[in-house]
Amino acid sequence: MIYYFIGIKGSGMSSLAQVMFDLGYKVMGSDKSEHFFTEVGLREKGIEILDFNKDNIKEGMIIVQGNAFNDDHEEVKRAHELGLKIYTYQEMIAEITNDTKLIAVSGCHGKTTTTTMISKVFENIGINYLIGDGTGYSKKGNKYFALEACEFKRHFLAYNPYYAIVTNVELDHTDYYKDLDDVMDAFNSFINKARKAVIMCGDDENCRKLKTDKPVLYYGFNDNNDVIAKNIRVNDEITTVDVYIKGRKYDTYSFPFVGDHLLLNALAVISVCYLEKINKSEVENQVKKIEHAKRRFIEEKFQSNILIDDYAHHPTEVKVTIEAAKKKYPDRKVIAIFKAHTKSRVAYFHKEFADALNLADKCYVMEIGEDRKEVGYEKTTHEDILKDCKNGEFISLETADKLLQYKDSVLLFMSSKDIYLLEDEYKRLASK
Repeated sequence: MIYYFIGIKGSGMSSLAQVMFDLGYKVMGSDKSEHFFTEVGLREKGIEILDFNKDNIKEGMIIVQGNAFNDDHEEVKRAHELGLKIYTYQEMIAEITNDTKLIAVSGCHGKTTTTTMISKVFENIGINYLIGDGTGYSKKGNKYFALEACEFKRHFLAYNPYYAIVTNVELDHTDYYKDLDDVMDAFNSFINKARKAVIMCGDDENCRKLKTDKPVLYYGFNDNNDVIAKNIRVNDEITTVDVYIKGRKYDTYSFPFVGDHLLLNALAVISVCYLEKINKSEVENQVKKIEHAKRRFIEEKFQSNILIDDYAHHPTEVKVTIEAAKKKYPDRKVIAIFKAHTKSRVAYFHKEFADALNLADKCYVMEIGEDRKEVGYEKTTHEDILKDCKNGEFISLETADKLLQYKDSVLLFMSSKDIYLLEDEYKRLASK
């Protein structure tokens, strides 16, 4: 039986395909011919990737339909014509995780990094995982499963988590959610599906407003939390922190990163370990091995500059990423280069994007990346962000030479889209 993935290069779809391959399923799929970083893991495993074509769909296949593709897609239409079994991405995940201790990580920011941390800390214990950066792993017999659970269109309500983690709650996906109350309603439904407990960032005011009768463990910096980070020391690229749980010192940890947002993600992981009674020495050893998730503050020394690639695509993420760069490199200018994902998000948050980008010494904004038609936002452009930027300019692949003037600086490339193409063009020009 072949499980055929329509849109297999999608970040979640790529991960799921790899997980099912590791479990022994026969997996293949299709997508656009252009290269995406999410396909690397697929090709390493030898998973066949075809270009979209209705003739790819054969009798006897089971279809996994990517959330980016509607029923009018040529391959989906063909699957319906043949009467094939069709799963959505989240339905397929629910099917393969029902018998596990599912740790579902939700929130508007920090999902990928937190899930990555959990997968590393539980590595020696035995854990399967699905991470939205294109990473997936599974081994028969592992009782834990870590999952990045996205709130878009309430997809995370398909899952039955053992632990439900919420890193934060904000208005996002404005092409679907009507307002913050609508988002809160979705997260309320999600946490109430937890079988064992809920773990939430207690410093986030919206997390505090969520209602559930399930046991809750709050984490953060504030004293009203259950799991608290105290006595934070930063030395070069190492953050050392004392963690207190229920008013008593639990342990001291040294993390290979700098940034409050990353430290909060780590507290979520420690909270799970505490509830599962995971040996503290095991946690300490594995924490030291934690690396950044793909496209999350990935650094590269290039000539005299530091290049950073980050997935930031919401104003809050842009803000914390710029702040982290300034904190880590206080003696360098930080140059922010940003490409928005959707017009709807820019329409709602153009002032917030500008305010975040203004934290940098200079900012550049690309045209909005469009991968789906957004009715009602035809007049929204990158200029809506730039009009409120104090020191901002438009940039494109054709004008990448604007970045050549910077020496001994931090060039921060931020987007969920293909901004790495601009980075590649800059490096090409600088190497001449």
